[in-house]
Amino acid sequence: MTVYMLRCADGSFYVGSTKQEIEARVWEHNNLPVDGYTAKRRPVSLVFTESYERITDAIARERQIKGWSRKKKEALIALSYDALPGLSRRSHLTR
Repeated sequence: MTVYMLRCADGSFYVGSTKQEIEARVWEHNNLPVDGYTAKRRPVSLVFTESYERITDAIARERQIKGWSRKKKEALIALSYDALPGLSRRSHLTR
């Protein structure tokens, strides 16, 4: 199972998960006539992936990332894992 993040043409991010090959899933986001978040924000480009053995782990990670701020998502894309704790909403509330 793959958790992925796309950058949309409008600069926003889309977070999803899939069992299929990631290239095929990105192609679907860019080409299928399906109503959804990315349909009106094409083209999209793949900016991040993580793989999981268990579906439950992938779904939990997808939900976690969806709740993150834009800055935190950008740090994840840049693989700046050390910056993530400082960008959490809880961390900002206690400052």
